Amino acid sequence: MLSSLIFNKKSRATGIDGSMPAKDARYVVIDTELTGLNEKKDSIVSIGAVRMAGGKIDLGDVFYRLINPYTEFRAESVVIHGITPSDVGEKPDIATILSEFLEFCGPDILIGHCISIDLCFINKEMKKIPGSSLKNAVLDTYSLYEWLRKRMTFHKAFSAPLKDCSLYGIAKGFGIPANGAHNAVVDAFITAQVFQRFIPILLEAGVRSIGELLRVGNPSRGGDRLRSAGESISL
Repeated sequence: MLSSLIFNKKSRATGIDGSMPAKDARYVVIDTELTGLNEKKDSIVSIGAVRMAGGKIDLGDVFYRLINPYTEFRAESVVIHGITPSDVGEKPDIATILSEFLEFCGPDILIGHCISIDLCFINKEMKKIPGSSLKNAVLDTYSLYEWLRKRMTFHKAFSAPLKDCSLYGIAKGFGIPANGAHNAVVDAFITAQVFQRFIPILLEAGVRSIGELLRVGNPSRGGDRLRSAGESISL
């Protein structure tokens, strides 16, 4: 059994009881599409989110908004996500959308693939809005994948040679279709399905509580290394 020492009490920031079974927790799986990956020169053009109750994905409770960015579109990003200036010219700005997004997330645990990138852009905008903050606990599906891959090699999805650890590569390994990829809410749904597949394997590996899950799914465990290695990352 993994130690849950770090998270065995309620966090002042998140209010989450680390001893709660991971299968009983509530999650919000998020994704953003961006004008580019430069956090100083680029901004968010869409946010998508899907709610989960334990391992159940609630398709009746989703969040998707297009945003009119304050930075110029990069041609390479438009090719990837297909959002153009004309698509968002009449859409709300980020300040309006973020207040709705915060309300949607509530106190639930946030999940994303290489989520540190999404949070970097979201937190940058939060700083501009007095009184707003994102204090939710966070899980990175890439960090979970990396942790499981080292320990559960007898599972088919982790025994094959590592060729593509992008969201879509991992999804493919679990037989999850990636139709409509690079749309924020679709990518959030794909990420939710990946996490859903991880849950029984994590239980088998001894990860049962929220505290244990937050430790092995910490974004700093793997997502930053993926980014620095130049692997495929969704805009």
